[in-house]
Amino acid sequence: MLLRRIVHVIDDEADVCEALKVLLHTAGLEARTYPSAEDFLSEVRLAKPMCLLVDVRLPGMSGLDLVQQLQAGPVRPVVVMMTGHGDIPMAVKAMRGGALHFLEKPFDPGELLQTLEEALQRVSERVAEEAAALAIEARFRLLTPREQEVMALLSEGMPTKLLATRLGISTRTAEHHRAAVLRKMGARTVSHLVRMSMALQTGTATLPTRP
Repeated sequence: MLLRRIVHVIDDEADVCEALKVLLHTAGLEARTYPSAEDFLSEVRLAKPMCLLVDVRLPGMSGLDLVQQLQAGPVRPVVVMMTGHGDIPMAVKAMRGGALHFLEKPFDPGELLQTLEEALQRVSERVAEEAAALAIEARFRLLTPREQEVMALLSEGMPTKLLATRLGISTRTAEHHRAAVLRKMGARTVSHLVRMSMALQTGTATLPTRP
């Protein structure tokens, strides 16, 4: 799926927002602007990862407070902070809280675009991670209760014979369940299955692509 290359700009200076719209448009990016953190929160549904370009100083809720609130939520956006010279300590604090970069005003257009490209790449990676995690969950739900038990034990590194003893089934039946779990989960090896199990537990791991 081709993702729209959107940057959400949160800055109370209208001239800055208009200049950024023009600059980003020339680079093939779409800019959506908001004069305050409150306007952004009321207008945007935070249902998926997105790229934010946020000024540190905003009327009402500060850019730093916005970043801290968003990073504590279930869907963490990729944030680039804009800052004046005296706001650098605040921007550094925002980075420690999860922001990707901060740019000091007035910033170089080339540096800004390069930074936003990196941020948008991070957004794409997070979207792919979420899709992978959902795929793993969907496959897991197709397992029978017994197969889910087998997956849990395999993910602990338990050999098939010991697994059979633990569940009170024959080795042949355990091998049948093992094969069914690997097939249904789309795992070529048990190590793949372990990583999928980790994804189910954390919701952040990606689908493995090689043995």
